[in-house]
Amino acid sequence: MKNYEMSREEKDFLKDYDISRYDRPSLTADMAVFAILTAEDATEYRKDPRKQLGVLMIRRGTFPYKDCYALPGGFARKDESIEETAFRELKEETSLDSAFLEPFGMFSKPGRDPRGWIISQGFLALVDAEKYQIRAGSDAWEAKWFYIDVEQEEMKKHVRKDSAEICTRYCLKLERDGEVLSALVEERRTFQSHHETVVYEVLEDDGFAFDHAEIIIRAYLALRDRTEQSGRIVFDLMPEFFTLNTLQEAHEIILGEKLLTPNFRRKMAPYVIETDAMVTGAGHRPAKLFRRNLEAFYNMGN
Repeated sequence: MKNYEMSREEKDFLKDYDISRYDRPSLTADMAVFAILTAEDATEYRKDPRKQLGVLMIRRGTFPYKDCYALPGGFARKDESIEETAFRELKEETSLDSAFLEPFGMFSKPGRDPRGWIISQGFLALVDAEKYQIRAGSDAWEAKWFYIDVEQEEMKKHVRKDSAEICTRYCLKLERDGEVLSALVEERRTFQSHHETVVYEVLEDDGFAFDHAEIIIRAYLALRDRTEQSGRIVFDLMPEFFTLNTLQEAHEIILGEKLLTPNFRRKMAPYVIETDAMVTGAGHRPAKLFRRNLEAFYNMGN
């Protein structure tokens, strides 16, 4: 296909075009970074240390929301894509230089940022927490992993002849080292003429900056949905070599339910390759180590 070429008339039009006639927002990237963490009450004497899902938070060192916790993120520059912004900010604020990053939602509600008209692209990010030493930088003075707990509080349905509305409330709690952040986020799904509209509202907020409680809930729901679909996304929470038990445990933590081991292993079989290595330890039977089957990831859709 031939590349598009501007005509002289179009070039003249653009030369005189005044984009300043329109108000323009600032653009930011915010990353909900998840990892599987070992619970604080786990010790080396336990046979199977308990694992929990964690999310990375930044204690803000500047106004607005000074001393509150926010997700890693920052403003886009003129010379970069929003994906490049996300990688740069993640590196600057936390030292993480390699992570699964995927856009999952745009956040543009008026008044979401007291500094002005600011639109944020949300990114779902996954890392192997044991691979990195987290450090804070930029306008953050502390970067910290929190254990995340999400409970579905209630669901109300209103069904009419040509429309329907489903309201679900999510109780979000982040906890670590005696610090607790909490929020109540409502999701409203409206169906009109077979078309769906989804709106979120933060009803209660204790400790979160901006609308980041909503971003975390939506990122968490996106992670859970992707895990239910195929489970391939969970591999980005794994180290290079892992046991099938560890992989299954990560799925169960995200989904909040136990899985049947034979069914799970059949589902994961195309995505893993068995190695010659074994993992051993006190109180454990030797277990085979696996790695991801890159060919399956490269050749198959999500």
